[in-house]
Amino acid sequence: MLASRNLLVVLIVVLVAALAVTGYSLYQEKKQPDGVQISVGKNGLSIKEK
Repeated sequence: MLASRNLLVVLIVVLVAALAVTGYSLYQEKKQPDGVQISVGKNGLSIKEK
C-alpha cells in the first residue's frame, strides 16, 4: 500500500514538472525578442526596431 502511494506521488510530481516545462517552453516561443529586425525584400533593405 505504501509503495503504491509513493508511486502515485512520484507520478504526480513528474506530471506537474512536465506541465511546467511545457508552459515555459510555450512562453519562450511566443515572446518576441527585443532589438532590431533587418530584412531584405522586394523593396530593398528594411530595418525595424522592436
